[in-house]
Amino acid sequence: MINKKIIILILIFCFSFLLVNNTLGNEKDYFLTLKYNKVKVRQGPSFEYPVKFIYKKKYLPVKIIDSKDNFKKIIDLKNNDGWIHVSQLTKKKSAINISNLSIVFKKPNIYSQPLVRLEKGKMVIIKKCRDEWCKITSGGYGGWIFKNSLWGKIK
Repeated sequence: MINKKIIILILIFCFSFLLVNNTLGNEKDYFLTLKYNKVKVRQGPSFEYPVKFIYKKKYLPVKIIDSKDNFKKIIDLKNNDGWIHVSQLTKKKSAINISNLSIVFKKPNIYSQPLVRLEKGKMVIIKKCRDEWCKITSGGYGGWIFKNSLWGKIK
């Protein structure tokens, strides 16, 4: 009787550990941004690997999907992937507008004055976010936009 209880407790512990480990594994993806105007993306996690392509946009957001030594495997909005050295990345908050003609408002509500419409693909710098809104700047304009219109580092 006691042996059965011990076995059941061990099984419950093992399953709960696997469940927690699986959940945490999904949270490993996070965003960083490019630190410079020219960043080389390599085919593998070392300077020995050839350059796959070069980004030419400072603060472009990229999703980190893996890590090895001092290299991060990234993926961008268009599903291009590769490895970037950590010295080329920063935690600065930026995002890309993924909605067509998103409205930037003066204040974080839909009854506020609309300031400008952002085209799909436009990069923005994030100042702060709260609830479903983010305060952004882009192209000389600043204001509030819906958070669900953005892809990138908003947290």
